[in-house]
Amino acid sequence: MAPSSYQSPSQGDKSEKTYSQTSQSNLASSTTTISKLLDEKGNDVITVRPNDTISTVVTILRDKGIGAVVVTDQNRAVLGILSERDIVRRMADTPGQTLPQAVEDLMTKDVLTCAPADSMIDVLKRMTEGKFRHMPVMDGTSLVGMITVGDVVNFRLTELEYEALKMKQMIVG
Repeated sequence: MAPSSYQSPSQGDKSEKTYSQTSQSNLASSTTTISKLLDEKGNDVITVRPNDTISTVVTILRDKGIGAVVVTDQNRAVLGILSERDIVRRMADTPGQTLPQAVEDLMTKDVLTCAPADSMIDVLKRMTEGKFRHMPVMDGTSLVGMITVGDVVNFRLTELEYEALKMKQMIVG
């Protein structure tokens, strides 16, 4: 039953154009790509070599304020990834002996990567399911960036704030 204040349109009433959500507007965030995120974040990737020491990596992580580094060879081919979490686990296993160890002994060798054209939502799901926070971005065989769960969340929050502002402007006029 319609509310008592509702009156159905009558012949001769002027129709007002209304705005509604569309499948395109509702799916916009799910089609946002990693490339768009990298356009805003930048493509800087801190890399180390497999024979570098954990001590060197710890200093880099501290100085750069990052949580992981990509391990590459001299041609920048990705060999692995090393995160703070990897280092902390090794420190628990080898107290007082971790810092002189080589990166190749701690790094994760089976690195999951994403591509610039990948959907941000799909990548976030993969990161959540795999329980890791850092993912190198590869364009073919070239390392073109690094994203984190935090990057994706911050990007999406900014999108939501913008969408809310647009809706408010539409409502207010």
